[in-house]
Amino acid sequence: MNFNEAHDKFIKYHLSKRSGERRGRLQRGHMEAEQLFCRNVWWPLRNQFDNLHPEYEVVDWRGLSYFCDFAWITDSVKLIIEIKGFGPHVQDMDRKKYCNEQNRETFLTAMGYEVIAFAYDDVAHRPELCITLLRMVINRFQTDEAPVTIDSLLEREIVRLAHTLARPLRPIDVQRYLQVNHRTAVSKLRSLCENGWFTAAAGEGGKHIVKYELRRKGAHPAL
Repeated sequence: MNFNEAHDKFIKYHLSKRSGERRGRLQRGHMEAEQLFCRNVWWPLRNQFDNLHPEYEVVDWRGLSYFCDFAWITDSVKLIIEIKGFGPHVQDMDRKKYCNEQNRETFLTAMGYEVIAFAYDDVAHRPELCITLLRMVINRFQTDEAPVTIDSLLEREIVRLAHTLARPLRPIDVQRYLQVNHRTAVSKLRSLCENGWFTAAAGEGGKHIVKYELRRKGAHPAL
């Protein structure tokens, strides 16, 4: 199933489950920014829309309904995702609206939600950055979704290290960071290559692998 088919099915499913204002909000609110997020960020990262809720209704501290752009709800996390354009969220915001937005996010956190936001410009023009950041957020909760072994914990920390350093990794980087021997470091890096997370690069002469570069584009398997 391609993106257009999956997205159409995703929206039709949620429309079928709603009525009244909740249905109307989805019809009116899921527009260009939200569709770009689905196409450019969520779909490349997840390749499905399971547990993602568009125009998700929550009640704020005043008892008023508020519709978030997206909510990802699983057994282990309630993640609110907002796409913020510069105009409506900066230029057109007065002090009262600004205060309400900050209070709403704090209230949602108190209610057990994780709240994150992406700039519209990044979603539209720098989706790889959004994918990387969203992957880092989601990876925090993978331990609750699947059994975790020592190996997977090591591999997850290697991916985290690559994001932190923002450059190709050498086995010595992994050795120093995880306090493991050279053989273990190379073994974990090779495993991550086989699973699609890294690309191995040879040194001069092409005989020996000297570094491992984190892949920035496309869907990656969950650790």
